[in-house]
Amino acid sequence: MTKFGPNRRELIFRLYVSIAGLVLLVAALVYRGMPQGPATFEIVGIAGAFFGGTLLWTLKKLIRKEYSDAP
Repeated sequence: MTKFGPNRRELIFRLYVSIAGLVLLVAALVYRGMPQGPATFEIVGIAGAFFGGTLLWTLKKLIRKEYSDAP
């Protein structure tokens, strides 16, 4: 438990935003196809790492109950 970290509601919001971002990323790749050249790194690498990393970090915090309003 941390006194100054995000609370449970904020972590759940981040979880939903991360899932939505990954779903939109996959939908864009399905609809437009795989980008060519440097756009592959930018779209798949950076966006995927951001939303995927946020998803994993948030899940870890929620599972371990590491949020400011934890009992």
